[in-house]
Amino acid sequence: MEKFEAISKLSVCGLDCSRCADYENGEIRSLSSKLSELLNRYERLAKMKAANDPVFDGYPEFVRILGHFAKGTCGGCRSDNVKCPLDCYATTCGKERKINFCFECEEFPCDKQFEGKLRESWIKRNIRMKEIGVENYYIEQCKLPRY
Repeated sequence: MEKFEAISKLSVCGLDCSRCADYENGEIRSLSSKLSELLNRYERLAKMKAANDPVFDGYPEFVRILGHFAKGTCGGCRSDNVKCPLDCYATTCGKERKINFCFECEEFPCDKQFEGKLRESWIKRNIRMKEIGVENYYIEQCKLPRY
């Protein structure tokens, strides 16, 4: 893992855009697309199965959600196509200050980024990146659940 690769996958605040469910080039999008292909025309069988197992009554909703994941419409926080639901000041600030991550800023941790638990995790992420390096941080956090 080289630093530029880790930088391209991580947002300025330290979240991993590449593992987000909305990321256009992510594994969730890829696997959802594959599953959609594999389940093509399964609706008829799902209706038959629903007679014995009510879980299949929800199959149309499952297909709708899976279709959403298969679209993956966000380019990540470093792109011009950001669709992150978080109100993140770091994306704009990082561009203005020409830094890759918040911990590189002399004002870190500033008062403008997140509140509550989200703020606590943002600070922890950035302190950890500074301690072990961006590449090692990326490798380490890839082993953890994204959500």
